[in-house]
Formats: sequence, C-alpha cells, structure tokens
Amino acid sequence: MHARGLDGWHVTVLTEEAHLPYDRVALSKALTDADVDLTLGSAAMWEHEALTLRTGERVTGLDAAAKTVHTAAGTAYPYDELVVATGSDAARLPIPGAELTHVYRTLEDVRAINQAIAELTEKLGRKVNAVTIGGGLLGLESAAGTEQLGATPIVINGSPWLMNTQLDEGAGQALGRLIEAKGFTVHGGVFPAEVLADDDGQVTGVLMADGRIIDADLVIVAIGVKPRDELFRTANEAGPAGGQLFELGPRGGVVISDDCSTEVPGIWAIGEVANFGGMCLGLVAPANTMAEIVADRLHGGAATFPGFDTATKLKLSGVDVASFGDAFARTEHALEIVYADPARGVYQKIVTTDDAKTLLGGIFVGDAAPYTSLRPLLGRELAAEPGAYLTAAGGGDEVLEASLPDDAILCSCNNVTAGSIRDAVNGCGACDGQAPVRELGELKGCTRAGTSCGSCVPMLKKLLETELTKSGVEVSKALCEHIELSRQELFETIRVLELASFEEVMARCGTGDGCDICKPTIANILASQNSAYVLDAGRGTLQDTNDRALANMQKDGSYSVVPRIAGGEITPKKLGVIAAVAEKYGLYTKITGGQRIDMFGARLEQLPEIWKELVDAGFESGQAYGKSLRTVKSCVGSTWCRFGVQDSVAMAIALELRYRGLRSPHKLKMGVSGCARECAEARGKDVGVIATADGWNLYVGGNGGATPAHAQLLAKDLDDETLIKYIDRYFMYYIRTADRLQRTARWQEELDGGIKHVEDVVVHDTLGIAADLEAAMAKHVDTYIDEWADTLKDPERLRRFRSFVNAPDQKDDSITFVPDERGQMRPATAEEKARAGEQPVLIGASIPVRSSNENEV
Repeated sequence: MHARGLDGWHVTVLTEEAHLPYDRVALSKALTDADVDLTLGSAAMWEHEALTLRTGERVTGLDAAAKTVHTAAGTAYPYDELVVATGSDAARLPIPGAELTHVYRTLEDVRAINQAIAELTEKLGRKVNAVTIGGGLLGLESAAGTEQLGATPIVINGSPWLMNTQLDEGAGQALGRLIEAKGFTVHGGVFPAEVLADDDGQVTGVLMADGRIIDADLVIVAIGVKPRDELFRTANEAGPAGGQLFELGPRGGVVISDDCSTEVPGIWAIGEVANFGGMCLGLVAPANTMAEIVADRLHGGAATFPGFDTATKLKLSGVDVASFGDAFARTEHALEIVYADPARGVYQKIVTTDDAKTLLGGIFVGDAAPYTSLRPLLGRELAAEPGAYLTAAGGGDEVLEASLPDDAILCSCNNVTAGSIRDAVNGCGACDGQAPVRELGELKGCTRAGTSCGSCVPMLKKLLETELTKSGVEVSKALCEHIELSRQELFETIRVLELASFEEVMARCGTGDGCDICKPTIANILASQNSAYVLDAGRGTLQDTNDRALANMQKDGSYSVVPRIAGGEITPKKLGVIAAVAEKYGLYTKITGGQRIDMFGARLEQLPEIWKELVDAGFESGQAYGKSLRTVKSCVGSTWCRFGVQDSVAMAIALELRYRGLRSPHKLKMGVSGCARECAEARGKDVGVIATADGWNLYVGGNGGATPAHAQLLAKDLDDETLIKYIDRYFMYYIRTADRLQRTARWQEELDGGIKHVEDVVVHDTLGIAADLEAAMAKHVDTYIDEWADTLKDPERLRRFRSFVNAPDQKDDSITFVPDERGQMRPATAEEKARAGEQPVLIGASIPVRSSNENEV
C-alpha cells in the first residue's frame, strides 16, 4: 500500500475489523502462524495528515442523496467521493449442523481454526480429523494449513475433481493424485447432507448425500463467497418508490461501468462487491487494478477496466498449480496441446487458436515452470510451436525466454507491464527521475512488480538481466574484481583441483592479492571442504575479525564467549561452570533465542584463559563467530511433554553434534519440535524438523532476520536415518551452489524450480550426486575438531590473542564497564569514560598499536 497523490485530498477509511488493513491473500500464513503480521504496507503510512483510518467502524447505511454514510456506532461521515470495497462473505452451507462449522475468510476466522485444532489435539490426545468442504482455491489452501498444524486433512468436493473452476478434468485428477500422495484424503463427486455432533456440541462427522459418514473433529466450509452488497440493497429499498438507485447483478454485487463507477455519480465500487460483465471475482489482481483505475479517475484520468484476469498460481504442500486464460478451450476451434504423465503427477496444457499460433490459455499441475513466461504472452503469437513450451515433455527453456512486448502485463497483481520494467531499468522516468535501477530489490520497490503474490519474480529477474545486457551493462557473476568465477564455480574448481591454500586458489583462479570479499570467501570454501584448523597455513589473514579471534567482537572492542549447549540441554554442574567463569571475569550473561548462554565483555587476551576453564569442564566452541551452524533449538519433546510424539531433544543434540563446525555461505540455524505445536519454531530455521506420529517432517529454507521466510516442507514422516541423510544432502548442496552470504531461503527462491528442484535433488537424486553429497558430509563429521581446544594446545596459536602487538603483556584499558540497572555490567559510554578522567592520547612515540593478528601492525 502506498500513500501518494494526496495533495488537496483527505481520505477517510472505514473498516469493520479491528486490525490495520491486511493482506487477505496471505491468510494461509496466519492459519499456521497465529503471530504472523499480515499488515499491508507500513503502519506509519496512516500517520499521513491526509489519511484517517477508523478500525472497528462498520458502515450500516448509505444516504446517496445526502452524500453520507452511517456506522453501527451512530456516526455519520459525509463524503464527496465514496469508494465501496466491502468485499464478500464466506458462503454458508444450507444443511443441518452448519452452525458448528468454521469458515475461511478473515484473520479472526483462521485464528479460530488454529486455536480449535490446538485445543482439540490436547483434548483428544491424537491427531485431529480436519474436514474441509470445498475443493477450490480456498478449500485446498485451508486443508493444506490444517495439515501443517498437525491435523489429518480431509477434503470433500462436490465436483468429481479438484479446482474445477480453474482446472479441467485431467489437471484436476492429476492434482488429486499428487495431494493424496502427500497424505490428504479426497472425497469427490458427492455433497454433504449434515454435520453431525455429540450431545456436547462436539463435531463427530459429516453425513454425505450417499449415506456415508466421514469422521470429523472439525469442519471448515470453503465453498465460495457472496458479495457484501447490503449497503446498495438497503439504499435501493430506501430510495424513490418504483425505482432503484443501484443496479445489482443476478448473483449479487453492484454493477459498475468500465471506469468502476456505479449508476450514482460520486460512488465507486471495487473488488469482490463490484459486478463487471455479469460477474464478481474474488481475486486480488483485478481488485488492485480497479483501485488504480478509481485513483486515476479521481485525479482526472481516463483509465478503464480491461476485464477480469482469472489467472491463478499457487503451491499446495509443495505441489505447483497454475491456470490462465481460456484454460477450458471454450473458444471456437481452439486447439489443446496436452502432456500428461499420471505416474509423475504432471499435467501441462496449452490452448491456442486453430492455427496453433496465438496463445489462448493454459493449465499446469506438478510442473508449472512455463507459467510465468507464457502468461504475459496471452493473446499473442507464440515464438515457436506450442509443444516447445511444455517443459515436462522436454521443451527447451530458451523458448520461454522470448522477448515480451512492452504492453504485456508482467505483474497482474499490480498491473505492471514489461515496458514499465524496461523503462525503470533504462532510466526512462518510471521512477520519478531516479537513476536507472540495477538490482532486483530496487526494481520491485520502484515498479511494485513482484511485491504481492510473487509469482512473477522469476520473469522479473530474467527481464532485468536481459535489459541490463542490452544496455551494455554486464550482468557479472564474478565473485569480485580479483576472481571472475561465481562462488559456485569457485567452489567446484577448488574441490575438483583439490586446492588447499589461498595462494594456490589465486594462482589458478584469480589475479592480484585479493580483497575483503574473496579472501573470507576462499577461507570459507577451504574450511567447508577441509576441517583443518581455520587459522593455520596462512588462512588466519584471510578471515574477518571474528574468525581471527574465534569470538564475536562487540561495539566497545570486547568479545563475547559462547560455548556450545547442544539442543539447549545442559546439566546443573555445567551451568555452575558458566556462572563461575562469568563471575570470575566479570562478564555480562544473556540467554539467547538459540537456547544457549552468551557471556559478553571479555578482552582479547582473556579469551584463552576463559576458554581453558570452559574446555576443561567439557565445553566446546559454539562458533557464534563463524559462517557455520549456530544452534539447534528444541522443545522438551516426548521425554517430558504430554503432547510430544518424538524425542526432540535427543534428535536436536544428534543434529547439532553432527553438523557443528560445518562452514557454509551463511550462518545456519536448525530447530526440532516434538509435535505440531512447534514450540521450537522449527519452520523459522534453515532446517526445521517437526515430529509426527509416524516420524519426522523435514522443512527447509526458513530464515528470520530482515526478510523472514517460513521453511517449506521437503519430506514427510521420515525415520531417523532417512531424515539425517536428507539433511546431509541438503546442506552440502546448499554449500556447493549458494552465493556468498546467501541464506538458504534466498538460495531456494533463486533456484530454477525452487523447492521442487530441491526435492528432486535431495529426495529423488535426479542429478545423481546424492552419494557424493553424503560422502562430503561424512568427511566433515569424521574430521571435525573443536577450534578452541586446538588453539589452547599450541603456544604459537595463542600469540594471536594479545591486545597489543608490541606490548604482549599490556591490557587494553580503553575497555571499561559500568554497572547497569539490572545488576550486571555494560560498556561505558564516551561521557561516562570522560567523567572517569580518561584522556585520549594524541601524540607519543610509545602509543601501542592494536591488532588481532600478530603479523599486522
């Protein structure tokens, strides 16, 4: 959401929900994560002096003659222009027991479902049978959400096949096979007759029209929506006798013209309440387009609504589904070019005119790779024969990269054309006079393309790179000015040639002396392929400050000490050791989100002393300083928790001890939850493991940070051996192919095929490298060493830990602390140091030179 073009305007927004406007398209995220923030745009946007937002203010009446709307609270709001975007309500079942069901429409709806599943799981002591009535977009989305919450997903669909509005029978049957293989139960071609319950009102099942009873503990109804047009109906009833102010569609919704205006001047309608061409549509793209049109009209423009774009793309439990255009080939003489592979669960169809030249539509299930490139070409001549676009049948990717005409819509959610993208890249005024954009994030911010559903991002990136190349801007994959290879290419070169030092790498792959980009990258690659001490053989000079000190430098020049506490499990005796060390050296202590204890405030020369006490007590380095595995967070699991179904602590410890010290492009975090309640927040980690009654579900690619991402399901119900095997493969494939400093979430997004590609490589071994990846991980496990234990054994290595090179016994007295208000210490501020009488030394031949490496002065 953007606040722009508001000069001379005051906009009042009335919404009946208590929340700030949120992204209803992303409701599935709120279903599985009750704490997720779906707010559209920044909350600070509403501080604009031209905007007033009234939440919890339900509009109940519209007086078109007086140009006023009235709310349930009794407030009257006058208007000059009125935009109605009341959306729609979830349709209800007209059967007995309908009042016992849930619907899937608002934030409160999905939170109620989340809470109900959690409460029922606790009450029943088993997995909940969650029945979703409706096999369309919303129905499958809600069913997938219940499955992620640990329930058994059951779908009842009146049509013989799923998503019958978007998919033909072949595609629908393929989708059904795929999701049934993932543990869903689908009952198609029959309607429910009654929702059954016991005497306490607890749902027990669904009686079907054919007499069957389907066991159910919770029922969700997602059978469609109906426009919320009651404001217009009430206004018609109160209007002049014998006439009506607003025309309403036969199935609801207020009729609008192509400028999104109603029959009453000054009143506009957009979104699901707007009836255009005889229908209302519950998709975000046309709603966004209508909003843009009304904004343009209010500013004196002449924009018109082109009609509904019914294209759909989604991922259901890892299954890609997409359809667009005339997917059912209803155009006279239309041709259907189909590739179907029931065994693989793949269905691809392209619909063209009878001469096989003009694209009319398409359907993709199981492999939707062609969708992002084909959809903008809707209604245009194809650059090749249609079969060449069917990637499942061996079609070439080069065909999908054909140039798009400028007026082709690349991002339908925000109505952004390929021409607008080109203008932004070439600096033609698309970004209000800003310089030409060169990065994908910059391009998204400038044009808004790819900021809603995200399905156009691969094509967006492709177009950006194409335009940069056309403009003479080299799209370089070079690591830096010294190495022309990408990180992936450099990794493979070092691995294949068995290069073991920075000098060998630069002699074969680079020029010059290196820089702060290639030096630590090469050090990281060497460390990930060879578990030798990271600071030996000249590698110490390649590392950054933290790796050189084997500790994290803090803002005041002191360091933190972080011993490993595998899985968060620690004995009282070891807790006592940490307490004694922290007290002895005056360290600040903090329990982290990764379930371990950080100790802050150690001077460089103190690190060996501190670590000797910790190593002697059985601790090892937690490697909080390295691009490596940080922690494996866990809940208490089945050992203590009455809801745990697997021993999450034992698994977390096993994983942390297996992958400790594993150097990678970025830090790695893991989590293991003992049940679907997800107390360890495993889906926010690079690798997350969640227990089921039948084993472990493996999730990959989750990240926190500035751009958080939920991990995606890779495989279900795994035994211990298979789980570890898949994680071995996943980590090693990531380490070998990711870019420098690239988190797993961003790496997966940029892979051609995304999570499907990861699944192919890790689970199905389509590249034939699984054994090699497992062997590489086994080598790491077998050669792991604790860096601090090794450091303490070697006097030469200990020489690094001096605050001053030319005064080895001198302490760094510039590091000072003061007591904080909570009974610990903190770094002194500059003002506090000055008050203590410290004076800076400005001149002097004996000024000590600080360094964290004995070779640097």
